[in-house]
Amino acid sequence: MRMQGAVSVPADVAIAPGAPGDQPTWVNAAKTGAGSSYEAYVDGRYQDGGPTGVVSRVWFSIADGVLTETMYGLIHEAQIKQLRFAVATESGLAVEGPDTTDRTEYLHTDAQGRPLSPAYRVTTTDRNGRFEIEKHVFTDPDRQALMMRVTVRALSSDVTPWLLLEPHVANTGVGDRGEARPEALHAFEGDTHLLLRPGAPFETASVGFVGASDPLADLADGDLDIAYRSTGDEGGNIMLAGGLPTIRAGESLTRDFVIGFGETREGAEGAADGALATGYETVLANFNGEGAAVGWEDYIASLDQLPRLAEQSTDGGRLAYSSALMLKVQEDRTYAGALIASLSNPWGDTVDATNPSTGYKAVWPRDFYQVAMAMLALGDTETPLAAFRYLPQVQVRAETPGNTGATGWFLQKTWVDGTIEWVAVQLDQTAMPIMLGWRLWKDGVVSDAEMARMYRDMIKPAADFLVDGGTLGILWNDRTVTPPWTQQERWEEQEGYSPSTTAAVVAGLVTAAEIARASGDTASADRYLATADDYASKIESRMFTTNGSLGDGEYFVRITRNEDPNDRAPIGEANAQQGLPEDQIVDGGFLELVRYGVRRADAPSILATLPEYDDQTREDRLRVRYDLNGFPAFRRYGNDGYGENVETGGSYGVGGMTPGQRGRVWPFFTGERGHYELARALQGGSASPGELARIRDTYVAGMESFANGGLLLPEQVWDGVGNRTRFNYDPGQGTNSATPLAWTHAEYIKLLRSLADRQVWDRYAPVAERYGR
Repeated sequence: MRMQGAVSVPADVAIAPGAPGDQPTWVNAAKTGAGSSYEAYVDGRYQDGGPTGVVSRVWFSIADGVLTETMYGLIHEAQIKQLRFAVATESGLAVEGPDTTDRTEYLHTDAQGRPLSPAYRVTTTDRNGRFEIEKHVFTDPDRQALMMRVTVRALSSDVTPWLLLEPHVANTGVGDRGEARPEALHAFEGDTHLLLRPGAPFETASVGFVGASDPLADLADGDLDIAYRSTGDEGGNIMLAGGLPTIRAGESLTRDFVIGFGETREGAEGAADGALATGYETVLANFNGEGAAVGWEDYIASLDQLPRLAEQSTDGGRLAYSSALMLKVQEDRTYAGALIASLSNPWGDTVDATNPSTGYKAVWPRDFYQVAMAMLALGDTETPLAAFRYLPQVQVRAETPGNTGATGWFLQKTWVDGTIEWVAVQLDQTAMPIMLGWRLWKDGVVSDAEMARMYRDMIKPAADFLVDGGTLGILWNDRTVTPPWTQQERWEEQEGYSPSTTAAVVAGLVTAAEIARASGDTASADRYLATADDYASKIESRMFTTNGSLGDGEYFVRITRNEDPNDRAPIGEANAQQGLPEDQIVDGGFLELVRYGVRRADAPSILATLPEYDDQTREDRLRVRYDLNGFPAFRRYGNDGYGENVETGGSYGVGGMTPGQRGRVWPFFTGERGHYELARALQGGSASPGELARIRDTYVAGMESFANGGLLLPEQVWDGVGNRTRFNYDPGQGTNSATPLAWTHAEYIKLLRSLADRQVWDRYAPVAERYGR
């Protein structure tokens, strides 16, 4: 290994061999950072020429201290798998991630340390103390470009850093072609291009096929022996590299890098060069919204409820501010109001990237509702309004491509442009758009005239489906749905009668009735209320067992496939878990009955179920509650298999679906329970200061304890079940499922708003007045 003052000169070869390279995967989904530029609406849409100028359509994520999935175009269109550094030292090669520890911080905060923009300082430190790398990461709000300032510090020995760029252009890791020059690294597929421009030319550069001619394998001895200039005419899974000068011990090197994106090489190059010419300080200031520039500071300042919500926190408001940023970051910038579930691909480092994948970068109307309501809670009225106006794009109509069946219901999962992905009927996802619309209308965000139009075009078809159901006819789905029986409940795995689904359906019909009456359709209003009354009156008879095998035998089951919750009939197998008798499976779905106002917090059926939900003496397979680090936490339901494998430590689904898979604790259930406890405390009309403090110190603080170092909240955290050495997680630490999960951030924000208002944010007054007396 040579450690002279510059990178050694490698042999120069025109074309890299070994196409197409190894089978590609995505990357770690446990993000510690996620960001994009703030873009202002123009007449409720995203278009160039508004207060924020050109609309930037670039998103990035950070995991393990490195830049990971980076999107350009639509929010799910990943172009980069990861960008990291390999560092040659006198005692061997070290690679960021496996050979470093990392810390993620925000670059721009207020005096209380609360983040004001999703610009990050990411620091990786060599486990052997030889070097440290500090990266500042953000996007150019005026171009299709990402900027990164990198400082490498040689701590105890001379080091030679190499930048390693792994593109996954056009949302796959196959078919990419590339070329490497000291002046730029270029990758492309079809009409999508990216170009990385260094602030000063690399010492040398190379491109190769992963597993065959990639630069990282060549660097194993600390030197690049062969510099391949191009992948030629063949595409595949590629890696590009650029060498930096050797840094002497005790010294440092700072260098800027910009990645531009475009439909042509020239377009990507122009974006990169424009950002580099504008300069780090100006681009960052514009991103932040400092001075005359309109940026993230302006968005945060527009959230008039955020300061009072932050007062309800126990961390000084840091997570509240980061949650506000995350909710807005995870919106598409072509389709205004298209709110996705997470800027990640769950268990991505083991997910095949041969074919395009959205992962969680897609629209589920249920997650969508949670986010829109949270943004409204923050004081943002523009985004929820755009979201409401977006919803018709994902509602099934006669003209929906391929549809020959019932209409009015909302698609299970779609791309942000409305492209159909999954097509099961989940009745809560048809009710929630109605509930959102009612809330926006009552808050004066949607006018009477617009609501009358939306009633005719969207809400009435949805409400009619909640009453009548129908026979489906889209892709594989030809089932008949008869509400409140749902083809899938909120976990997308089981059919039948579900407390959480029924809660939403009843709330949806009651709110639809108010809208119908205001729109002059009294006959439909009466029909919706009569149906809601029928569904509400049968909740216990359909879903509350009186001879269950748990506890005293009286509690809500998670779901039942028929109208008899006492027959102990099995529910379906899911995630390789045996379909157990319905009475053995409990979950927190019954709490949604209280949240929406369908049942009082002190209803006998609710109080009877709490002990079974809270039982921590039950065997792990069926146990739901796990107190972690002193805070209550809950799994989705007993026997959940949506998680890592307890037996092997492997990611979900790796090696096939096996019984060893285990779904872990989901932090937003801590917030759901906090909402229930607030409803219970308010049952008499007001809550005492002591009760409010207990809820804050238990449930708000509990959710805050699950945030990672970048103040992002995960889908799942490790519950301590299984051999820790296989997972290397601490109890309460986010797993590789999906982070940031928008629903988790939304639940946290809504809990803060509920405490600030002394009223449950998602409570629907006409529902509570009708059923909660």
